[in-house]
Amino acid sequence: MELYISNSSGEPIYEQLRRQLREKILAGELAEGQALPSIRLLAKELRISVITTKRAYDELEAEGFIRTMPGKGSFVAPQNPELYREEARKQVEECLNQALGAARGAGLPPEEVRRMLELLMEEE
Repeated sequence: MELYISNSSGEPIYEQLRRQLREKILAGELAEGQALPSIRLLAKELRISVITTKRAYDELEAEGFIRTMPGKGSFVAPQNPELYREEARKQVEECLNQALGAARGAGLPPEEVRRMLELLMEEE
């Protein structure tokens, strides 16, 4: 499993790790029940703190993406369709907010933006 950590990014390291693992789970690259590397092994491979790795795993578990079984390790949690739908909603909302920012910056009126969105949805 390839994960990349950037020390020059403004994003905290634990957040980079959490985000990348979450994205891999949502994309199906990590399947339900699949074992994740141990916290210590992943920290060693990425050359980061065990505490940083543990924080990323703890947050993923709190979000319902992984399950940790003491003495056995961490595994991709069973798929929860509502969790995936909510994640998709959040991603769409972020994209729409960026698009609205661009539209405002260009001085486009709301009605024109609505028409553009409706046209794009009809093309599918």
